Amino acid sequence: MNDLFEDAAESFRQKSAPLADRLRPTTIDEFVGQKHVLGPGKLLRRAVEADRVTSLILYGPPGTGKTTLARIIAAHTASAFVTLNAVLAGVRDIRQAIDNAKTLLRHHQRRTILFVDEVHRFNKAQQDALLPHVENGTVVFIGATTENPYFEVIKALVSRSRVFELKPLESSDLEAVLASALKNKERGYGKLAVRVDEEAARHLISTANGDARSLLNALELAVETTPPAPDGSVRVTLEVAEDSIQRRAVLYDKEGDAHFDTISAFIKSLRGSDPDAALYWMARMVYAGEDPRYIFRRMYIFAAEDVGMADPDAIRMVASCAQGFDYVGLPEGQFLLAECCLYLATAPKSNSTMAYFEALNYVQKERSGDVPAPLKDGNRDGEALGHGKGYLYPHAYRDHYVPQQYLPDEMQGVYFYQPSDIGFEKRVSERLSRWRERDQQDGLRKRLEKYSSPDQGSN
Repeated sequence: MNDLFEDAAESFRQKSAPLADRLRPTTIDEFVGQKHVLGPGKLLRRAVEADRVTSLILYGPPGTGKTTLARIIAAHTASAFVTLNAVLAGVRDIRQAIDNAKTLLRHHQRRTILFVDEVHRFNKAQQDALLPHVENGTVVFIGATTENPYFEVIKALVSRSRVFELKPLESSDLEAVLASALKNKERGYGKLAVRVDEEAARHLISTANGDARSLLNALELAVETTPPAPDGSVRVTLEVAEDSIQRRAVLYDKEGDAHFDTISAFIKSLRGSDPDAALYWMARMVYAGEDPRYIFRRMYIFAAEDVGMADPDAIRMVASCAQGFDYVGLPEGQFLLAECCLYLATAPKSNSTMAYFEALNYVQKERSGDVPAPLKDGNRDGEALGHGKGYLYPHAYRDHYVPQQYLPDEMQGVYFYQPSDIGFEKRVSERLSRWRERDQQDGLRKRLEKYSSPDQGSN
C-alpha cells in the first residue's frame, strides 16, 4: 500500500515539477552544450558510455548541467548510485553511505558511485572522511561545485579526481533548450499552442546569460501567467518576456571565483589603460551587488601600485571620490565611481613603488648595517659617542640638497628606486639623476681623499 502512495506521489511530483526539472536530459545525446568535455570522442563521454567513470569533479556556474550530468551517469551505470547534498549531509551520512558501499562490494561485487552536490560546502573534516574510501576504491566519487575546486576542495581529494570545468551555455545552446521546451509533448509545452515572438526569445536568451535553468524558469513563468487567446494559443511577447526575466543573471559570488576573476579583469584593464574595459568590469560588479567601497579600496591600492609617482594626484582623486561616494551614496555615487575609474585608466602608469619590496627583500636577506654616525640621534649621547656629529643640514645648502651618506657603509651604491620617465615622475627622475650623480662624485672625492691621506700612503 505504501508503494502505491509513493508511486502516486512521485507521479504527481513529476507532473507538477518546475519546467527546468521536467526537461532535464536523460541521455548524453539530449545533453546540450559542453562539447569540450562531452563531444564525440571526448574522454568524459567515452567514460560515461562505457560505464567506466572514475572519480571526478564537475565545476562550473549554475545552470550548466552539473547535476543533470550526474543523473545521466546514474542512468548509464550498473553501479549503485548514491546522492548526498553537502548542505544537508553530515559525517554520519557519509559513514552510512560508505558502510552501504562496503556491504555491496563485499557481498555482490558491485561498486558504488557517490555523488556529492555542492561539495564545496563540506568542511575539511567531512572531506577528510571521504578521502580514504575514494583512495581505496570503496566508492567512486563525483563532486559538483560552483566554486573553484582547487581552492574549495582539499588537495588530496582533488588529486584523486579528474576536474571537468563546465562553461556557461552559448546562445545557440540556449536556443536549442528553448526549442526543446516548446516542442517536447511529454515534458514541455509541445501539446500547447505556445508561440514565442522572436524579440521575446532573444530577450529570454540574452538575459539568461548562459544559464539554462534561468531561461526555462522565465519561459515557464511567461507561459503559465499569460491568458490564452480564444483559440487556446499562448503568445509570449517581448513585454511578457521582459516581465518574466527583468534582470540579467550575472554570475557573481562575492566570495567565489567570479568575484576574484572579475576584480582581476577590472584591475588588469586599468593597468592596461583601457577605460572601456575597466568601466565594463566595474559595471558588472556594481550590477551584481558588489559593495562600491570594496571597489574604491582596490582603486586606492591601484593608484599607489600602478599609477604611483607617474601621477601622485591619483591617490588624491581616489580619496576625493571615495569620500564623495560616502556623502551622496547610491545611485548618484556611481558618477564618482565612474570618474575615478576613468581617471586611473587614462593616467600615466608607473610601478616604481615596488622599490619598497626590493628594499624589504634586501632587509630580509642581507646583514643589517649600522646607522651612519651623522644620522644617529645626537640629543641623548652626541657628546659621549659622537652621534649626529658631521650631519649636514640640507636646508642650509643650495637647492636644499647636499651630498652625504645615508645608507650603511656596505650599501654604498645600492639603488632600490628606479623612477620611470612617464608623467610627473619624469621630473623626479631628472632631479634624482642629478642628485645621484653628485653623490657619486662626492663619494669618489672622499675615497680619493682617504687613500691619498698621509697615513694611508699614496698611489
